[in-house]
Amino acid sequence: MKNHDRDLMIKIDYIKDIQKEPNFRVRIGGRVSRVNDLKSAKFIWVRDVSGSVQVTVIKKKVSQELLDVAESLMPNDFVAIDGHVPEEIKAASGTEIIPESIKVVSKSMGPSPIDIDGFNETTVDKRLDWRALDLRNSKSTAVFLIQSKLMEGMQKYFYSQKFMQVFTPSLMGVSSEGGSEVFNLKHFGKNAFLRQDPQLHRELLMVAGFEKIYEIGPSWRAELSNTPQHLTEHRTCAAELSFIDDEKDITRIEENLVMHGIKAVVESCQEELKTLGVQLEVPKLPFPILEFPEVYDILEELGFKYNRGREDYDKRGEMALGKYVKEKYGSDFFFVNRFPFAVKPFYVMKVDEDPTWARSIDLIYKGMELSSGGQREHRYEKIISQAKEKGLELENLEWFTNFFKYGAPPHGGFSIGMERFVMQLLNLQNVREAALFPRAPERLVP
Repeated sequence: MKNHDRDLMIKIDYIKDIQKEPNFRVRIGGRVSRVNDLKSAKFIWVRDVSGSVQVTVIKKKVSQELLDVAESLMPNDFVAIDGHVPEEIKAASGTEIIPESIKVVSKSMGPSPIDIDGFNETTVDKRLDWRALDLRNSKSTAVFLIQSKLMEGMQKYFYSQKFMQVFTPSLMGVSSEGGSEVFNLKHFGKNAFLRQDPQLHRELLMVAGFEKIYEIGPSWRAELSNTPQHLTEHRTCAAELSFIDDEKDITRIEENLVMHGIKAVVESCQEELKTLGVQLEVPKLPFPILEFPEVYDILEELGFKYNRGREDYDKRGEMALGKYVKEKYGSDFFFVNRFPFAVKPFYVMKVDEDPTWARSIDLIYKGMELSSGGQREHRYEKIISQAKEKGLELENLEWFTNFFKYGAPPHGGFSIGMERFVMQLLNLQNVREAALFPRAPERLVP
């Protein structure tokens, strides 16, 4: 029989950890999700972050005090329960406890404004209006348990490769990529911006000699896009590393990172995947790589024509490439390399022998871009030349470019959008479902 220090805390056990041995004692805490009252018994289903359990109250075998508490319960009450596993488990779920005491720690003031346990019966917008209640749903919870395990697997890979975790600033004195899609704010009387991507600061850490770094954090983009694929605030998992030969070294790190993250989910989240109706396999390495200018030829065969060397492809072309790779290589993942420099930022390294093309890589998953990356330009003269080519004000870039006067190793990296990754991984219909409290053009609360 299991013993607990009863003065330690209200809740001790997670429901998923309840052992099915007779008289195994438990102390759980959670939300009442459903109540069923029969003549001889009352059945109360209690849910915590790990799962659900049937609490069986046999009316003739409990005290009047406990029965009164049980009779008062309604969905969304929060309770703490001491009890034990019965000699014979009769619950269809296979998990059952007999209560010895039930304590109501918080009483619901009425029916929920959304159908918490139905999930599909309420629109996404209304669920997001009541997000903290929506997150009580087992499917919503599963999304973020999987997201957490995905990140855990990715971080373990970084540490196995001797990457150091860093935190770069979110407040910028100048627009990080020189574009207009930035959020402006005041910083003690001066203009400041929320970062679009701390790419340049990660490069400066290569100049500093940190060699291998990774970062998980938010970025913002003031893009008026009310689509199922866009957020104005999103999280990225980004890496930068030094002493690379070329951009292919970046693809090897990134594909291994993705594979290790998914492997962690497959090994640890089968119940959550089942809840979401998702079958997931660990992807095989290496991922296929398509390169420009050959990408134009593939797209033309698929019925898409673009301005060679001046543009890449649009969303329709991206999805078409995804289907092409799936049919030809059997992979949901692939890289696109050597984009036209004309469509890439100034800090990307050109291919010296053919400067029309850049050592720039996107990772595509199920027809959607997950990340951008590649090899950065580390030669000061080249950086300045390319910034001029892009029409940027050199004075606004000195905070970044001046450091390259004093040497820098060849380096590169990538940045993966985590909400999009989870959306594609779990076949969600809207990226907002992969963000705890999503921010979009029309949404700033809750």
